[in-house]
Amino acid sequence: MVDWKIGVMAPLCAEGPSLHVVEEFGLDACQLVNWDMSLWDEERAVNVRREAESKGIVISALWAGVPGPDVWDFIQGPDVLGLVPPKYRAERVASLKDAGRFAKALGVRAAITHLGFIPENPTDPAFDDLVNAVREVAEYYKTLDLEFWFETGQETPVAMLRTIEVVGTGNLGLNLDPANLILYGKANPVDALEMFGKYVRNVHAKDGFYPTDPMKLGEEVPVGEGAVDFPELVRRLDALGYDGEFIIEREIEGAEQKRDIARTVDYLKKLFEEVA
Repeated sequence: MVDWKIGVMAPLCAEGPSLHVVEEFGLDACQLVNWDMSLWDEERAVNVRREAESKGIVISALWAGVPGPDVWDFIQGPDVLGLVPPKYRAERVASLKDAGRFAKALGVRAAITHLGFIPENPTDPAFDDLVNAVREVAEYYKTLDLEFWFETGQETPVAMLRTIEVVGTGNLGLNLDPANLILYGKANPVDALEMFGKYVRNVHAKDGFYPTDPMKLGEEVPVGEGAVDFPELVRRLDALGYDGEFIIEREIEGAEQKRDIARTVDYLKKLFEEVA
């Protein structure tokens, strides 16, 4: 079994250090996350890279937000999320190229984003349009020696697998968010590994329940309290040879978020020992 690192999401700060949240929980890994594209300048990237190196923190990837609206639901989400909606696609492709240059200066392996509600029908012209957009970004990333990773969420595992293999640039991977597959009612994340497990490069430690109201996403809950079978998920990832980080994501704020993250650190450490 790999000695997996546990990390958290660390927001890129406009001023001051960006990795204090990692130290706060006594961790040594993170994903750097940012939705403010005006912060993607080389000097800032170099400063964060030096900060990470001085503190012994591994930044696994840049989680890159994109311009335009983002509504995480079943109603508006299909029209606004990711690279699927044609209205925002060109601007977002350009922005993701900017993110790639920032990631390169940051010294990380990849940039991550959501692709959105990928069409299930491979003959749908919208699927071809998405493939072309992803390929444009991925080919650009190859010139930077970077990978392009997609966070699971709005799509079924087979649609994600199809996208990766049809694009076919060889530098694509997945940020597995097991809770998202459940929250969107798309799949059991353990079973999903049978389809796309070989492409998993990073994992979000997040939990939740399936939707019971078909008009609303399921409920996110602390890790270990939802429908994600983390013990079996970790065993399957171990069998697949997964050697990336487990990045804790708890999408609430304040004292409760901090308590849940701290509890998740303890939960994962004990789980890793049990699996070992």
